[in-house]
Amino acid sequence: MNQNRRILLKSTIVAGATGIAISAGLLTPKTVLAAWPKAAFEAKDANKALEASLGSSSTTTSGDIKLKAPDIAENGAVVPVTVTSKIANTESISIIVAENGTPLAATFNLGANTKGFISTRIKMGKTSDVTAVVKAGGKLYSTTKNVKVTIGGCGG
Repeated sequence: MNQNRRILLKSTIVAGATGIAISAGLLTPKTVLAAWPKAAFEAKDANKALEASLGSSSTTTSGDIKLKAPDIAENGAVVPVTVTSKIANTESISIIVAENGTPLAATFNLGANTKGFISTRIKMGKTSDVTAVVKAGGKLYSTTKNVKVTIGGCGG
């Protein structure tokens, strides 16, 4: 049998079953989508964002967290950030940009056997401290780096 035909048939069956489940009320957006910490992402203050997201804003500075971000970001719309945690039992990694309108840029919940590593791109409105917050063993650890955002890469 033609491989493309098999793929088409499987896709059609899955789409049909999903449509029936939605129309029957078995699948709703709340049950399909991931949990959304609305208060954390709407907070205008970094401490309030951490409290809403992780339950506390009290962090301990740790040398076991490596935050890799550019010293100067030529385009604040796509700033690459990599966080590596060597802290045992890392549960989550959050990225806070203090000077953004909404400081919580991202939170990544990690599985029990997952390495403490994330890599993403964040948006920065202006020069700011970028803080990586790691939750491990119910405690919060952090490290911070200042990232300068230039306009058009002109150093301004």
